[in-house]
Formats: sequence, C-alpha cells, structure tokens
Amino acid sequence: GLPPSMAKILTVSLTREFRKRLPEAALSISEGLSMTIQEWLQTGRVDIALLYNPSYTPDIETSELLEEELYLISPINKDRQDGAIELKDLAKHPLIMPARPNALRMLVETQLSKVNRKPQIVLEIDGVSAILDLVKEGLGCAVLPKYSVYQTGKTTQFNVQRINGLVSRLVMAVAAHRPTTSTQQAMLSLIRELTVRSIQAAAMPE
Repeated sequence: GLPPSMAKILTVSLTREFRKRLPEAALSISEGLSMTIQEWLQTGRVDIALLYNPSYTPDIETSELLEEELYLISPINKDRQDGAIELKDLAKHPLIMPARPNALRMLVETQLSKVNRKPQIVLEIDGVSAILDLVKEGLGCAVLPKYSVYQTGKTTQFNVQRINGLVSRLVMAVAAHRPTTSTQQAMLSLIRELTVRSIQAAAMPE
C-alpha cells in the first residue's frame, strides 16, 4: 500500500526491480491515504504499507524510512521572501491543502495547535499537481516536501522556504501479529533501498 506521493515516485521502479529480483512472486500495489492504507494493513488487504506520521497502535510494527523537511511553497512575486520561516508564522499564510484525513493536513493542524495557532485553509484540493497549479496562479500557498516542486520541472515559478520545526515521518509498516514470508522480507528490503534512493533523486534539482 502506497500513499499517492510515494506511488508516483516508487511504482515503476519498484515493479521493475520486483520482477527482476523475485520473478516467481506476484505483486499487487494499492494507492490510498495513509489512514486508509493502515486499515488495509490491519484487515489483511495489504502485507506492507508505507505510512506518513501514523499514530501508535499495537496492531502494526513500523520502521522509519526517512524524515522529510516540509516547505512553504508560494508563487513568485515582487515580495519574494528568502530563508526559512518559523512554524507559528505558517498560520499567516493562506493555504491550499488536501481535505482531512490526509496525513499532511493532520500533521500541519497538530503541529500548529502546539504553538496555539490554526492553519488558514482557503482551498481544499486533493492532488499535488493541482495544488501547485493553483499556487502558481496566486490563489494560495502549499506545504510540501521540496521534491514536489522539483518534480514539476518548474522550480523558477515558485518560492520555496523551509518551515522550521515541521517534519514529516515516512515509515514502513507490517501487521504485528501476522508472520512475514521470505518473499515479504525480501520486499521490505527492496522497498527500503528504493525509497531512500528515489527520494534522494527526486530531491535533487535539475
């Protein structure tokens, strides 16, 4: 099970390497929000899940893959600002974000609440490409990892500022009470290898 952002980056390379290394095994990839994928994992629909910022539950075992710094993505204009911004100042910006229960949306709301702030959500849009198109049109700002902008190939059309203290965790999860097969163990290793490599490649500007 893959969240949409990871599905876009991983599906092709993961499928290619899986077929090369495990030619006798069958692969099924499902895409969904982290909360939905976690339910799939608990009910046995998927064997392995990549999840963003999951809450603790004794039903799943997790291992951290990486931490992603998050950035305020805004349109280029004459008032362009450089450098990082503080978390509390994120509340001053009109945000275009996915609807709940998107993991990133929930993270932003939770972390802002810790500094007694609330996000100013002006549009709810599911889909990174659509969000960035609207940011480019000047309709608001986005909170995303930096590689989301690099993937568009249009980095000069956005202002990108790191948000101090806002980090998203990506973990790999399996069901705690379901034994993993040798094929699944091999897949876990492959996912770890490809995820880190793919994220690093996506985060490099052209």
